[in-house]
Amino acid sequence: MNILGFVISLALFVGGIYMMGEAFYVEGLESVVFIGGILVTTLGVFIPIHIMKRINS
Repeated sequence: MNILGFVISLALFVGGIYMMGEAFYVEGLESVVFIGGILVTTLGVFIPIHIMKRINS
């Protein structure tokens, strides 16, 4: 379960950073894509800190 959580968290984190970078190329929805990238990156950090800690205990 630790490896699966790590892979999912890493994919979310990297994907969120990619979304924030690509937000500048989306016409008209720059802020929506950028905020979505921030939320996805936050979720990628949230999973190992809060959820995985409770599963392993």
